[in-house]
Amino acid sequence: MKNLLLIFGFLFAISTINAQQADKILGTWLTQDGDSKVTISKNADKQYDGAIVWLKEPKRESGENKLDDKNPDEKLQKRPIMGLNLLQGFSYDEDDEEWIDGTIYDPKSGSTYKCLMWFDDNEDTLIVKGYIGVSIIGKKVTWKRVK
Repeated sequence: MKNLLLIFGFLFAISTINAQQADKILGTWLTQDGDSKVTISKNADKQYDGAIVWLKEPKRESGENKLDDKNPDEKLQKRPIMGLNLLQGFSYDEDDEEWIDGTIYDPKSGSTYKCLMWFDDNEDTLIVKGYIGVSIIGKKVTWKRVK
């Protein structure tokens, strides 16, 4: 009985540590160009998503909110950029210590790419890589944590 309790305690500790590792990505991030901030959160399905919460220039010259007008889906072209969900459906790969199987949407081009994210040495610097096909080919950018 005592050994069984020790095993359950050990398994609980490991799962808690893994959850903490996976949740390191939660928070608000300044994107590579410094023109937007994205808040990454965990959804009801335990996946990680990210939405735009700040824009350096949220309005057009006319004073209207910037819209997702580059989106290829005409129905979505009238939605505001502010609040737009850029990152969707990421899960944590504890073996490689990265967030995988998600997508990133680029409102500047209206394109959606496969994406993965990871930390190099610093938990305040997130590497975000969007790609088409295989992850070897793609664009890698650095986001900084907002404190």
